[in-house]
Amino acid sequence: MHPLPLHLGPGSDLRASLEQLAINADASGFVLGVVGDLSQAAFQCPGLEEPTVLQGHLEIITLQGTVAPQGVHLHLSLSDGDCQVWGGHLEHGSLVLRGADLLVGFLPEAGAPRDPSVAVAAAAARPSAPAAPSHPRVEIAVRSGCPYSARALRMLRTLGIPHEVQLADDAAARAAVAKRSGLASLPQVFIDGEPIGGYDALADRHGRGELDHLR
Repeated sequence: MHPLPLHLGPGSDLRASLEQLAINADASGFVLGVVGDLSQAAFQCPGLEEPTVLQGHLEIITLQGTVAPQGVHLHLSLSDGDCQVWGGHLEHGSLVLRGADLLVGFLPEAGAPRDPSVAVAAAAARPSAPAAPSHPRVEIAVRSGCPYSARALRMLRTLGIPHEVQLADDAAARAAVAKRSGLASLPQVFIDGEPIGGYDALADRHGRGELDHLR
């Protein structure tokens, strides 16, 4: 196993940073350890339709799961100011407060990172916009805490479809997505650069088998 440290500064998106790290390293592995805190945590609790979003000074207790260029599967547990423990499936929108230090172990059979320093620098510099070196055919613009954004992302991950994620949490980013898609709602999915709509449109295409060729 090839261990690779990753430091994230304030405002970094925890999930997006790990997605970017795996893409830049072109390798698969596991999160081995983490120390840090969050200003906002977004996670999916079992049995709930919508992600839970917490804000405040949140201390990370554990972060476990897998990372790969095709996506990540991570479970987060954290403590709030009252020492109440929360946890679930890590979603986009979990933002670092003061800092976070992680250790990721990449598997030898997956191929060690070509240049660990480049992989770490790129992940830290672009934590909120994971993008593959070869442009994926599917792009999706999402908003943190949006249940339909979470469902669309989960569908793409479950189907094993490579995709690029754009966080549209501020007004300027949402305006840019609306100009490109012609719609103001989120999420918005693009296939080969063409807008197809949101979660319902994605689910409809899946039901007709029109996403199979993208896997």
